[in-house]
Amino acid sequence: MVFNGIKMLVVFALTCICFIVPVHQSLLPNATILDLSYKNMDFAMNLYRKIANYHDKNIIFSPLSVSTSFAALLMASDGITHQEILKVCNLEQFEMVDQPQLIPRLFQDLQENISRNGSLQLEQSMALFIRQRFEVERTFQDNLKNFFQADINVLDFGNTKDSIKTINDYVRQKTADKVPEMISTLNAMTKLLLINTIFFQGVWQIPFNPNFTENATFHIDNYNTVQVPMMFVEDKFYMVEDEPLGARVLKLPYKEGVSMLILLPNENADYNKIADEINATMFLNWTSNLEKRKLEVRMPRFHMEQDYLLHNILPDMGLTSLFTNLANLTKLSKDEDLMVSEVLHKAVIEVDEVGTTAAAATAVEVTRYSSMSFIINRPFFFFIYHEETEALLFVGRVIDPSRN
Repeated sequence: MVFNGIKMLVVFALTCICFIVPVHQSLLPNATILDLSYKNMDFAMNLYRKIANYHDKNIIFSPLSVSTSFAALLMASDGITHQEILKVCNLEQFEMVDQPQLIPRLFQDLQENISRNGSLQLEQSMALFIRQRFEVERTFQDNLKNFFQADINVLDFGNTKDSIKTINDYVRQKTADKVPEMISTLNAMTKLLLINTIFFQGVWQIPFNPNFTENATFHIDNYNTVQVPMMFVEDKFYMVEDEPLGARVLKLPYKEGVSMLILLPNENADYNKIADEINATMFLNWTSNLEKRKLEVRMPRFHMEQDYLLHNILPDMGLTSLFTNLANLTKLSKDEDLMVSEVLHKAVIEVDEVGTTAAAATAVEVTRYSSMSFIINRPFFFFIYHEETEALLFVGRVIDPSRN
């Protein structure tokens, strides 16, 4: 993608936003992090549906990484750009004239709550990489440090090779080598990059026995099948059946308060129609009505990597001014001629007998209960979420588990 007069690039680690220079409802005053998580669920599904419109392949992304990145960008924006970010990210109800720092504070509280358990392998970080002699508003920098614990770095972007290496080394280190390369080029006019990373590693409370893993048929659709390594475990699990939706939901807990929900559409059900119905209220109904049953669970082992150019998707959701000369980023810099050129998002997930490793962005689908066996042998959704805060960490769709 080529832009004239690029002035700034912002990378949201797995989500990356680029700044360039162009030519020229009821409120929640006592909002909690549960309210924030609830709103972020609907944002996650809205974003999922837009991504799904572009292809019928596997999907994985981190709604928390994306929304955290834009929460930081909110502090740099004003006017129509500020309002569009609020609306698209489903944060309008948290905007308070007398509490201008409510939104970043909620994200700060959410992060602190998630990381409170020191043994939980879930880490989120943010960094700002600034070109030498480019002046960023001190208030914006201070807020990034205060609310997002951001690392502020000044680089010689003129030395492109070293700058790219420094940025990629940061992302690689924060994602335990799961995202080895965030960017491959750096425009000569790039002024700033904002990076947000998320890394999760979880061990199943009830692991699958690798001795029982065997190749089995996975039905991609009515006409195509693939052979995949199918894991097996028999124990008591929580599940629920959503009859109106036509799907089952299964909860697979990790140790330390994080779980994966598998949403398995019934046989011959249209998973696209089911995805159109999923919302935050439905998600909370699933988690509230789970019942424990003894089950035989068969689930494919899979590894997925995806990257998205969100600047091609977000305008369809209503975030348009940010990518044009109408962008208002005056709280970021006194340079008024700024806009966003790119929003990049990368995500990785590995699911095996021991547990799950996910970096940047990941989504886990849930399935319901009813029969004595839960066989995940057709396309399914997955949601990885933090149980106490109900924050969605990763969301995804598996159409073909044999494909990376």
